[in-house]
Amino acid sequence: MNAMHESPGISPPPAPATLEDTGLPMTLMRDIVLKTMYRRSLSMGTEIARAVCLPFAQTQRLIDSARREQLVEVSGTQHGATSSGEIGYQLTEAGKKHALSALALSEYYGPMPVPLEQYARQVKRQSIRDTRLTRAELQQAMGDLILPPGLMDTLGPAVTSGRSILLYGPPGNGKSSIANGIRDALGEHIHVPHAVEHAGQVITVYDPVVHRAVAAGNDGPGNRLRLNQQRQDARYLLCERPTVMTGGELTLDMLELKYNPTARTYQAPLQFKATGGVFIVDDLGRQEEPPQALINRWIVPMEMNFDILALQSGEKFLAPFDTLVIFSTNFHPNEIFDQAALRRIFYKIKIDGPNQEDFLKIFALVARKRQMPLNEEALLHLLENKYPEIGNVYANYQPVFLIDQMISICDFEGKPYHMTPALIDRAWQNMFVEDEEIVK
Repeated sequence: MNAMHESPGISPPPAPATLEDTGLPMTLMRDIVLKTMYRRSLSMGTEIARAVCLPFAQTQRLIDSARREQLVEVSGTQHGATSSGEIGYQLTEAGKKHALSALALSEYYGPMPVPLEQYARQVKRQSIRDTRLTRAELQQAMGDLILPPGLMDTLGPAVTSGRSILLYGPPGNGKSSIANGIRDALGEHIHVPHAVEHAGQVITVYDPVVHRAVAAGNDGPGNRLRLNQQRQDARYLLCERPTVMTGGELTLDMLELKYNPTARTYQAPLQFKATGGVFIVDDLGRQEEPPQALINRWIVPMEMNFDILALQSGEKFLAPFDTLVIFSTNFHPNEIFDQAALRRIFYKIKIDGPNQEDFLKIFALVARKRQMPLNEEALLHLLENKYPEIGNVYANYQPVFLIDQMISICDFEGKPYHMTPALIDRAWQNMFVEDEEIVK
């Protein structure tokens, strides 16, 4: 994803000045420190601070508290001091037992989580609904896509509204590419927590598959220390606005909290990871779940800007929902939704296939990119002989398909790239499967 523009208005969350500012229970923070020391074999205060993503002063308070409970002691090496003068620590036998007991309840260790209430406030500060795109920025993000006339007039306001969008129309006309272009246009940076905390439960949020850190090594120790020095909360990572794209594999349970019974930890659902970004449901109607059921699951979040999640105990709680949801389908909306569901989708945008003029523009553009010389005889053969076979129905994917097929033939036969009616015929054969009776 390429950042199209920056948003200086999104301020980084400040580092907690005190342990109380973290909003977390002391016992939870102490246990995370002990588990982190145990699992990562850490002994230096600065190392522990970087690992749990707290300022050194707050981390030292937690270590001192554990020392008073005789869970941590000064390391015996050099009477506890390193060559730099820093004091080393180690878990006592009681501390190791306590760490193991805490790990039996939850395997989570490392960065301190952010209370859900605090994160909800940060979500508002960096809301995708506050994103403003210009026509030029959105057009640039679409790359070389040739869009139907007037589409940008509808698409632009839809994107800047941050409301749900349904792209529908015949297959092969760029609905997925347009959705990706929308994603690329939202080039701002936001702050994503490693994890959030609710009711004493830790839910991991940061996912390197979904979240792209702005700088290499952004989640490394050196960067966390730099963030501390800049008085920014190291419990967050600076990331590009996230994108989650799902297709036919999407199921309803993927939209619920994931509990790992072995590790006894929670993982945020897909739409929570997409907070502040884009959630693309591609090829809607091809999932095992009925489209109506999927839309019903989204109704409350899309209308109320919050989601309802449930812990293993059955306790339900509200989570922020700040996501641009884009549905893409080859079906007509009336075939897969009732009118009540359609009303909940704010923008419904039809993506039609190109007319002959736009088809030729796309064909010429692809040919130039692929360094395939155009040939008038071959193009006339395509338009006058081949397309009438399918009722002169054009699709945006077809120029790429036909030209790539001809290139493959030329490469195989060791000939320079060229275009002839015969090559058009060979490429055409692979684009469609003729109906015929299969002899058994």
